[in-house]
Amino acid sequence: MIAFAGLGANLGDRFQTLQGAIEEMDGLKGMTKVLRRSSFYETEPVGNISTQPLYLNAVIQIETALSARALLSEFLAIEKKQGRVRTALNMPRVLDIDLLFYGSGIIEEEGLRVPHPRLHLRRFVLIPLAEIAPGWVHPVSLETIGELLKKNDSAEKVERYSSRFHERGAVR
Repeated sequence: MIAFAGLGANLGDRFQTLQGAIEEMDGLKGMTKVLRRSSFYETEPVGNISTQPLYLNAVIQIETALSARALLSEFLAIEKKQGRVRTALNMPRVLDIDLLFYGSGIIEEEGLRVPHPRLHLRRFVLIPLAEIAPGWVHPVSLETIGELLKKNDSAEKVERYSSRFHERGAVR
């Protein structure tokens, strides 16, 4: 099964945390492997929470034999291993991993909603997703990721991030 995951971090060494999480995902059971990874993007916290540090975000495409529920459980275990403590919504975090798509499936279960219910609203998800899969079709809206990004009128600031030289380039 092809799936997509969104990753974000705004505490600690964000770059190393995301790199480490992606490496762990590449070695998950169920013959899971990372097929593609977007660039990293630096973004403001959702809701203009100016007291929080900026996030570093990325999206990966994976292939897995795990069920959606098992994959989400693995993601939560990686978050916990990296030091994530869940308290309240929209709080700073060491690592956040969201299951964005699981094939073309639509899943609505307790604690598991796929596709991610807010991904079409978030440029910090759409921009890296469009980088690696612009033609992927959202199974609810039946629009491609590229189309969803064009329609998104959010004012979120999303900048490409390069850890090598700490260069940033705005993405419009």
